[in-house]
Amino acid sequence: MNEKQEALTPTTFGLMKYVHVMYFVGALLIGYLLVMLIDWVWMSLRMGVTWVPEPSHWATIGIGAGTAAGLTFYLWRHPKVNRLAIEIVGELSKVTWPTRKELSVSTVVVIVVSIIAAIILGLFDLFWSWATTELLSL
Repeated sequence: MNEKQEALTPTTFGLMKYVHVMYFVGALLIGYLLVMLIDWVWMSLRMGVTWVPEPSHWATIGIGAGTAAGLTFYLWRHPKVNRLAIEIVGELSKVTWPTRKELSVSTVVVIVVSIIAAIILGLFDLFWSWATTELLSL
């Protein structure tokens, strides 16, 4: 079985929409970060050099969005990255989420254990404080 047939099995084909959503959200995040970075660099250059013009909002968005779109398209077409994304979504589809009852019981257990640990550590601190006070007063 070659790589293309392996990547488009019926089980993974239904998960492709999640892979595309992952690429889309990644492109939005990269685009946002690039726009902020370009704007910051442009403003930093403008502070040091007087001839640098005011940053254009549309130019920073265009450069950031274009770079993010190009990078996302490149990664989407890259076979190793695309296969990795499909594997990640496939593994995440196997995750079983706890029921409401399991979640509430686990929450209560964590809270009770945290309280018990806090009491034990508080008592240890109280004892240690008393012991050092007694030893230093000798």
